[in-house]
Amino acid sequence: MRRGTAAKTSVFAEQEILAGSAGSAGSVAPAAEPAPAPAPEPAPIRRQLQTEFAFELPRGYVDDAGVVHRDGIMRLATARDELIPLQDRRVRDNPAFLSVVLLGLVITRLGTVEHVHDGVVEKMFASDLAFLQDFYRQINAEGHTRAGVTCPHCEQPFEVELGGSRLGES
Repeated sequence: MRRGTAAKTSVFAEQEILAGSAGSAGSVAPAAEPAPAPAPEPAPIRRQLQTEFAFELPRGYVDDAGVVHRDGIMRLATARDELIPLQDRRVRDNPAFLSVVLLGLVITRLGTVEHVHDGVVEKMFASDLAFLQDFYRQINAEGHTRAGVTCPHCEQPFEVELGGSRLGES
């Protein structure tokens, strides 16, 4: 009989041990809930770098067939783009030619012209060349094509978009 009692005691002890892991037999305490995981921090917003900028020439490039090309794309210049023209003989002979060679490298599209190069830029009207030089400075030096201006009438400051707009438009 002792054997049966010992068996009952050990079964009872096992149940108590199992019950004790969830709480003691005399006092039922709620199981401790794990602390809520801290909310993950939001990922930093990554702004994609804009490397190409659309433009519209004030007059337009006229090709050999008489077609006028006004819309185009200019990419950001690399250090290499700015160094290559310095090796050009035309630039060494006449430093004013630097912008023509440089623009020929960074303009990736101009209307339906198949290949934009310094020869194309050479044939542009002076007003278009001046526009492209300013546009180049805007996107490469300041990183955007907006300029801060002040209204001459009310003297309120505001920004205007220079890229892709026609001269005189705001």
